[in-house]
Amino acid sequence: MYRLPFVECLMFGALISATDPVTVLSIFQELGTDVNLYALVFGESVLNDAMAISLYRTMSLVKTHPSGQNLLMVVVRFLETFVGSMSAGVGVGFISALLFKYAGLDIDNLQNLESCLFVLFPYFSYMLAEGLGLSGIVSILFTGIVMKHYSYPNLSQSSQRFVSAFFELISSLAETFVFIYMGFDIAMEQHSWSHVGFIFFSIIFIGIARAANVFSCAYLVNLVRPSHRKIPPKHQKALWYSGLRGAMAFALALQSVHDLPEGHGQTIFTATTAIVVLTVLLIGGSTGTMLEALEVVGDSHGDSPLATVGTITNNYEENNGYVAPSYDEESSSGSRFKMKLKEFHKSAGSFTAIDKNFLTPFFTSQSGDEDDEDEPLTSTRPERPGRTGLNRHNPYSS
Repeated sequence: MYRLPFVECLMFGALISATDPVTVLSIFQELGTDVNLYALVFGESVLNDAMAISLYRTMSLVKTHPSGQNLLMVVVRFLETFVGSMSAGVGVGFISALLFKYAGLDIDNLQNLESCLFVLFPYFSYMLAEGLGLSGIVSILFTGIVMKHYSYPNLSQSSQRFVSAFFELISSLAETFVFIYMGFDIAMEQHSWSHVGFIFFSIIFIGIARAANVFSCAYLVNLVRPSHRKIPPKHQKALWYSGLRGAMAFALALQSVHDLPEGHGQTIFTATTAIVVLTVLLIGGSTGTMLEALEVVGDSHGDSPLATVGTITNNYEENNGYVAPSYDEESSSGSRFKMKLKEFHKSAGSFTAIDKNFLTPFFTSQSGDEDDEDEPLTSTRPERPGRTGLNRHNPYSS
């Protein structure tokens, strides 16, 4: 129906694979959906954005310099963009954590400076990555993850309240602006509606491809997960249904108009706009009905998502981050050695244990929290400035 060259097909596939379930997640929060399903949908969306940008930039480079580009070079360029951007973001995040820990900015007359630096550090990460020819959006994403987990606890209480409110405000403004911009663009931009068949079959095949992706990946994940942590079929169906296309796909499609001036970019942009509008209206409008039909509103035990998080967290902390190994096996030296290896692997092999035992003590100030944990919640001892009593051992705190 439409002869789209191979590299342009890869560019379109990269940008249209980015999910943006802003509408779905807002409905999840309103209805109190299971916390594990919320984490799956949100985590997939965040990582998909980073992967889509890196893949699109890689394919754009292949389109610009077609000579001498074999498969190995394409993979190397993708890893260079993604890993380089991620490393720049993580590095800036760790530097900010050390700065806020040791600079002593949590005193009264420096809290404005503290808040300003916390807001500007992600922008520095963005500019650093762009200056190095990498992806600033991927870099700023990982900077935000690291700063939330390690830098934010080092802020004073007033700075924490300010930056939380500030980022919540600008995120709401950004989401609203994107949808307003998309509405204006649909009405004002020139679109190529002469290839309706390409748009129609694109909508069908992204649904088929998403089903193949979600169910096959969930099957592979369930093979290695214990029985109590497997992804149930109703969560897999909800995850498949939550594949809206939104801001990231729209932005990359808008960029493709400039990257592909021979007309293919205009067709890709028109198809992406149609897919975004249809998925937001149809899927977003029927999400509540879908959740009720799949019976995933709340969890299976009748507890709220917050109660579920609290239960999981308490179990996690009681076991120090892992399930203690059993010593009921035979007491031969070989068995004891195997059990010691298994215990070491569980205690030091997971990222959660490494974060708790090494990274968090190094990058954050824990003294105030450790003192507070030994006292009752009704203690009248004033907290140190810059300490909020956040449980930094809690894997769900960020």
